[in-house]
Amino acid sequence: MLRSTVVAAVLLGTALSARAGALVEPSLHLKSSAAGETRVALTLDACGGRTDNRILAALVEHRIPATIFVTGLWLKRNPEALAVMRAHPDLFEIENHGDRHIPAVDAPMRIYGIRSAGSPAAVASEINDGAAAIIAAGLAQPRWFRGATAKYSRTAIAEIKALGFHVAGYSINADGGALLSAGSTERRVAAAKDGDVLIAHINQPTRSAGAGLVKGLLKLKARGVTFVRLDDADRDGSYEMDD
Repeated sequence: MLRSTVVAAVLLGTALSARAGALVEPSLHLKSSAAGETRVALTLDACGGRTDNRILAALVEHRIPATIFVTGLWLKRNPEALAVMRAHPDLFEIENHGDRHIPAVDAPMRIYGIRSAGSPAAVASEINDGAAAIIAAGLAQPRWFRGATAKYSRTAIAEIKALGFHVAGYSINADGGALLSAGSTERRVAAAKDGDVLIAHINQPTRSAGAGLVKGLLKLKARGVTFVRLDDADRDGSYEMDD
C-alpha cells in the first residue's frame, strides 16, 4: 500500500510538472518612435507592505509617468499613496498585480519561496479578484496584468489573455526584486535604451534600491528620455511582446 501511494504521488508530480512546463518570463519592448524620441516605460510593482515615498515623491516632483501594478493587499494598506496617484492621473496608470500576490502558475510549486496559484481556477481568481479590488477603489478597469514573480506557465499566459489582459513583461530588471544596492540599481536604470521597459518596486521603503532607482531615473530624464505608460503604448500599438 505504501509503495502504491508513493508511486501515485510521483506520477501526480510528474503530470503537474508536465502541465506547467518550463516557466516563462515574458519580455516587453516599446517600438521605436516615428519622431525619433528615446522612449522608456517605467513599471513599478506594489506587491504589499508600505509605499516607498522617496520614489512616489520623485515621480510627482519631476513629472515622470509610471505604470503601477498593485495588489488587493497593497490597496488596502496604502490609501494615502493611492490618493496621491489618483490626484495625478496624467502620471500614474494603475494596473493589475493580482489580489494576494500569488504567482500565475496553474500547477503547485514554489517560486522564490512563494506558493503558486496551483490550478487554472486559482489563477483566474487571483486575476479577477485583483481587477475587482482596483475597480472597487474607484479606478478604471485594468488592461494589463503582471503576476507575482513575473513568471508564468504557458497555459496560465493563455488564460490571462483569454480573460482580456495583456501580460506585462519587461526588458530590464532594475532593482532585482528590490534586493540590489542603490548603486547597482542606479546603473541598471541609467543604462536604459530606447524601447526598454523597466521593472522595479515601490513597496520597499526600507531598502536602498529605491534611492538608486530615483537617481537612475533622474539621469534618464537629464538625457532627454521620454517616459511612456503602458496604456499609452497599448493605445497606439507601440509595443512588442515575446512570451
